[in-house]
Amino acid sequence: MSETLPAPLCQPVTLTGRHATLEPLTPAHLAGLQAAVHDGELWRLWCTWVPAPEAMAAEIERRLAFQAAGSWLPFTVFDPSGCIVGMTSYMNIDAVHRRLEIGSTWYAQSAQRSALNTQCKRLLLGHAFDTLACIAVELRTHRLNQPSRRAIERLGAQLDGVLRHHIRMNDGTLRDTAIYSITNTEWPAVRSHLEWQLRKPR
Repeated sequence: MSETLPAPLCQPVTLTGRHATLEPLTPAHLAGLQAAVHDGELWRLWCTWVPAPEAMAAEIERRLAFQAAGSWLPFTVFDPSGCIVGMTSYMNIDAVHRRLEIGSTWYAQSAQRSALNTQCKRLLLGHAFDTLACIAVELRTHRLNQPSRRAIERLGAQLDGVLRHHIRMNDGTLRDTAIYSITNTEWPAVRSHLEWQLRKPR
């Protein structure tokens, strides 16, 4: 009997849920992404990196270059009305060990603190574990970015550790990176938790 092989980790795919849709990133999304990043002036945040409107075209090109190299799978995030509200990606794709990271994520301010992020993570994690047969998915953030860390922990991810002086930020400071992960054996419980969060009244 032939064994069914899992799908390639960097194969573009559209993921759709009640509160969000993730489409493969294309240059045609430029104007929508520029409008979205203006909502909250997200490029001014110090503890993360979000492209400014004038840098968005270069950021799209950068992410698509990583995709062409087989290390990323970038998405554009749409809200239920079909409006572009942000970006996210599978990053650091390791096809041999079936691991990847969900990151380089940002959402327009008006889409934050809504069901959209939970829906995006449910879609991305579900595709990673249920379709791509990943053994683990990582999520990383600045050690001092407490809102991001709380959001990751609410997903059910576990803290693996902190890489001290991991990368240099745009302002020259050094970032300590908090690394979280969810494993394939933890996924069924995390999936139930996320689906409960999506069902509960808001």
